[in-house]
Amino acid sequence: MNNSDWFALDSIYNSVPKDSINNFLEIFSRCLIGNRLNRPDISIPAFQELLNTQSASLDLGNLVSSAYMFGMDLSRVGKNDAAAAMTGAILNAAKPYLDSMTVAGLTSTANRYSALSEYNPYQIEFENKHTGIVPFTIVPVGPTNKNSVLMHLQDSYINGIEADITFDTGAGSNIISPEMADHFKLIPLDNTRITVKGVNRRDGYIAIAKELRIGNIIVRDVPFTVISLSSDNEEADKYIDSFSIVVGSELMLQLKDLTIDFSNRKITIPVVAPQRSSVPANLCFSSTMNLLSIGSVLSNPMLMCLDSGNASFGVLSKNFLDANKDYIISNSELDTIREAGIGGTINSPCYKVMDMPVSLGGNTVFPPELIVRTNDNSTIGDYYCIIGVKTLMMYETVHFNLVDFVLSTESPQSNHHTTLGNNYKTHNFDLKKDYKPNLLQALGLTTVGIARMLINPNAPATPDL
Repeated sequence: MNNSDWFALDSIYNSVPKDSINNFLEIFSRCLIGNRLNRPDISIPAFQELLNTQSASLDLGNLVSSAYMFGMDLSRVGKNDAAAAMTGAILNAAKPYLDSMTVAGLTSTANRYSALSEYNPYQIEFENKHTGIVPFTIVPVGPTNKNSVLMHLQDSYINGIEADITFDTGAGSNIISPEMADHFKLIPLDNTRITVKGVNRRDGYIAIAKELRIGNIIVRDVPFTVISLSSDNEEADKYIDSFSIVVGSELMLQLKDLTIDFSNRKITIPVVAPQRSSVPANLCFSSTMNLLSIGSVLSNPMLMCLDSGNASFGVLSKNFLDANKDYIISNSELDTIREAGIGGTINSPCYKVMDMPVSLGGNTVFPPELIVRTNDNSTIGDYYCIIGVKTLMMYETVHFNLVDFVLSTESPQSNHHTTLGNNYKTHNFDLKKDYKPNLLQALGLTTVGIARMLINPNAPATPDL
């Protein structure tokens, strides 16, 4: 639990006699497995049992984290009224012992659930088809010499008005600028203030789109986070229109099963979602509730944030540099990347490394370039790799089964014919044993990745037992 290894926790829990596990740990295991592996049918009754029978075993920090996790699971299955009542009850009981910032975070969360309970978010209808089909196009973004691209959905409308929507698998919530929220006549929800952290902090709020139409799929009562995405940099803000409307993993979770077909430029969604099977998950949520997948780069196993909102091939953290320093220095060039985000820009030194193997969903590709940071950057989250859209495009298809929480890929054969440098040696790579959530994550505030425009509306802390 303390190492946030949800796959190992799931495997151990399912392989040992339940009467051999401490009662509190048995219940809390079900809470965490259900929350981090997208099994609310498991986590919701487990959290209820935890709060009813084990509250004396929860310290204050884990009680607050449990409130956030329980609330998000209730909200995910449409029980926003129950989420609001539960969060409010825990706030009232614990308020005398909490600092003002934690009280503000819980209050904001309860208010958000209360406002959403007036609607019925994510009512999904498929029009005249047995399969949902959403066509998309790959569009250039940023300076032309960078060759950066994004996925934009075609045949898309918000409240009957044609919309230019970016599809961002790394975005934990749907995002829209204030100007676009007004243009598409979204309904603002009272008392839903959200603090968003990028280069600097800004406040936003939740608004409802009564109808989102993508391809032949209609989704009603869709929540959006309304926030100004300006970097306050004239050059960078020339390209901000590419991110004026973003739909991300929150919508994906409601669609339940998606295949991104890069060969034919379409996303397909079955009308009837698959039933959960016994296949082990290879996807999980990060502490900031972003979708992570098991994968490897240069034979280093790691959790990867799959981010089609990252317009490059991808970015690796300084931890990867430390584990593979000799190889990277021998097979790269030193450079600087400039990243723009909410409220500013950042220049970061980096290495550009060519043709490192990226294994994802059962197949391997060789991106012509990956960025490796030379300094620590907290916006990369509690994972060590961001896989951008240009690497995802090297796969013929990327399939998200969000019922089993399993990712699979199909890879063109031509991607398998690149060799490594002569001096390559495989390293053991410790993923995140020393990771501890920061203050923003512990309080459930929203954070936005600097380059990715990545937004995370909830962030429960890792349990500390």
